[in-house]
Order: sequence, then C-alpha cells, then structure tokens
Amino acid sequence: MCEITLTLPEDLAREAQDSGLLRPESIAALLRAELRRRYINKLFAAADRLANVDSPISEADVALEVELIRQAHRSS
Repeated sequence: MCEITLTLPEDLAREAQDSGLLRPESIAALLRAELRRRYINKLFAAADRLANVDSPISEADVALEVELIRQAHRSS
C-alpha cells in the first residue's frame, strides 16, 4: 500500500468527505475507473489513426500499434 496526501479546496474536500469519496476504497475505485477510461480512449485514438491510413496496413504496423498501446497502458 501507498499513502498519498491530497491538497483540495476546502469546499470540495468537505463535499467529497460528506459523500464518502475520500475513503481509500472510493479513491481506488475512482482511480481505476479513470485509468480504464484513459486506456479505452487510447485504443479509440489508435483505431482512428488506423482508419485514416490511406495505404493498406501491414501486420507489422498493427503489431506496432498494439505494442505502443500496451506500453502506454503499463506506464499509466
């Protein structure tokens, strides 16, 4: 486990606390959801780039795109 300190505006911190969002399990769920959203956005961005290619895409190009997305996912 890792401990993180957040600095938030007072009103936001109070509202988040009152809503139960500052509990460790809530923060973990929010972070997981955001990471998943970003990963999906990267996949769609890659699909858009592939769809906009004028020439046929080689298997090597597809493999490279997949690897780039996997690297981005690992680093986030």
